[in-house]
Amino acid sequence: MKILSIGNSFSEDAQRWLHSLAQLEGVDISTANLYIGGCSLETHWRNALENNPFYDYQVNGNEAMEKISIDEALHRDNWDIVTLQQVSDLSGIPESYEPYISSLYERVKSTLPDAEIYLHRTWAYEIDTVHPGFANYGCNQKEMHLRIQATTKEISKKLNTKIIPTGDIIQYLRENCTAFDYQNGGASLCRDGYHLTYDIGRFAAAAVWFVSLTGKKITITDFENFDKNLLSEIIKTVNYII
Repeated sequence: MKILSIGNSFSEDAQRWLHSLAQLEGVDISTANLYIGGCSLETHWRNALENNPFYDYQVNGNEAMEKISIDEALHRDNWDIVTLQQVSDLSGIPESYEPYISSLYERVKSTLPDAEIYLHRTWAYEIDTVHPGFANYGCNQKEMHLRIQATTKEISKKLNTKIIPTGDIIQYLRENCTAFDYQNGGASLCRDGYHLTYDIGRFAAAAVWFVSLTGKKITITDFENFDKNLLSEIIKTVNYII
């Protein structure tokens, strides 16, 4: 399975451990992320139109070795899956998606007619984030999550795409697992108020992608010497919900 993400730092978070997790599960998955920090759908579409080689090309969760354009990336391999997403602070604002996501969708489909396109549902910010975009949601984590959920549902229905529900699992862990109840002393899944932690947070996203895209359950019980109790909570949750 070959996966290309037209994304930003949130797809970088999601892809970091996906290749490694798949290897341990005996599944051949290769990933590539087109990275520009804070890149919106509008900017992606402008870059596509102008064929701008502004993207770090991150392969299998590693640091980029080259700059590339969207068109170059689409032609780089016979991708099975291409993912699209909005920049985090606009992810719950429907009017920010169009006409850009429909245009990107058509560009991908015209180049890769057999590829399946997924919409990546990203996560709400941590409750104490200082990210200025949190104000778009009244500085309320639950409100941000619900609006991202509703918006991505609307867009996926319009484009007839499936959703990778990373944000749903992140929010479920926050609200239903004591270990991740940050407000009451649990671990935060974010390292800076909005990006996922380098270890468990990013693993949670990788787990969602793995199960969503392969239909397989996660069987491993250890990964990169991460906290085994937190790891177990994530794996149990992802396997049960997705």
